Amino acid sequence: MFNFQFHNPTKILFGKEVISKIAAEIPPQSRILITYGSGSIKQNGVLDQVLSALQGFKVEQFGGIEPNPSFETLMQGVALARARNINFLLAVGGGSVIDGTKFIAAASLFDGDPWSILEQWGAPIKGALPFGAVLTLAATGSEMNSGSVISHREWKIKRPFSSPHVFPRFAALDPCTTFSLPPRQVSNGVVDSFVHVTEQYLTYPVGGKVQDRFAEGLLLTLIEEGPKALTQPDDYDVRANLMWASTLALNGLIGAGVPGDWSTHMIGHEITAAYGLDHAQTLAIVLPAVLTVKKQEKREKLLQYAERVWGLREGSEEERIDRAIMETRNFFEQMQVRTRLSDYGIGPESITHLVNQLSKNGMTRLGEHRDVTPVISRRILQLCL
Repeated sequence: MFNFQFHNPTKILFGKEVISKIAAEIPPQSRILITYGSGSIKQNGVLDQVLSALQGFKVEQFGGIEPNPSFETLMQGVALARARNINFLLAVGGGSVIDGTKFIAAASLFDGDPWSILEQWGAPIKGALPFGAVLTLAATGSEMNSGSVISHREWKIKRPFSSPHVFPRFAALDPCTTFSLPPRQVSNGVVDSFVHVTEQYLTYPVGGKVQDRFAEGLLLTLIEEGPKALTQPDDYDVRANLMWASTLALNGLIGAGVPGDWSTHMIGHEITAAYGLDHAQTLAIVLPAVLTVKKQEKREKLLQYAERVWGLREGSEEERIDRAIMETRNFFEQMQVRTRLSDYGIGPESITHLVNQLSKNGMTRLGEHRDVTPVISRRILQLCL
């Protein structure tokens, strides 16, 4: 197990009616900008809960943050925050809203062109507006980490950034806020969380037994509870377990001291940027292909995954690995997320463009061994058809 330090300053408020407690986490006299997405929080009552909790504060609102939040929209939020002298942000929504709010927080105090934060190596972020989050969709784990992914709509580029300055100060997680989600968002959330875990787990052994067991427990929880969320949409315990699993999947703990892959995410980002697929849809397409192409390098962990997660103990090692990959694909399909590019009308003509974009954006040495070159990415994408 590698040496590591784990630091996460985000305070979690979890359970029913925790939104009513958020005012105690915000400095008095704060000028707050509430950020949100399409406006569903107005229909499901979440915005009313937030505004009730913030009585006594000066509050502004900025809506319209898209899934795969765009630089263009977020810069409008930056302009508003600067014009109204905002000194605290409150993201109310899912991972895209929280990711976008992280960018607004950093860009509002950034001296220079904010796009440089998202360039290949990223301009250093020296500070950010403080912010909190009210989570309404369990998926990305953005509510308890310092990472964000932003798209440039005009250039069709999707870029990640990270900074310790953009950890949320707090996150309020009330599973009841997820009851009204459409099935597609529930399905995407489960798949997103699942792949976050596998990107940190399906690499190679380093003696991190605690991290492995923790990761396996999260995967088993998602496998058990994910389908129930589609058939029992108002089951509090199901939604609570999924919400907590998605947070733990990417708050840094299961990845501390162990290698990470992330090639599935990087390849998936290019598919979203080029064709507009949901983030989770791209992950469901790419992960089985990555595991197939890299199964020799991941052999020990794939055998462990096959036995501990899918209960596969019979047959040759090769058969167990192939069955584990198939079970993974079947689970995504069970969650109503299709797993082939062709399912979304994307054909072989896409591959060269996607590989070229990976190269253009510096994604030429991906994976835990840094050996997923453009040649390997092409093989992976060909298996995604």
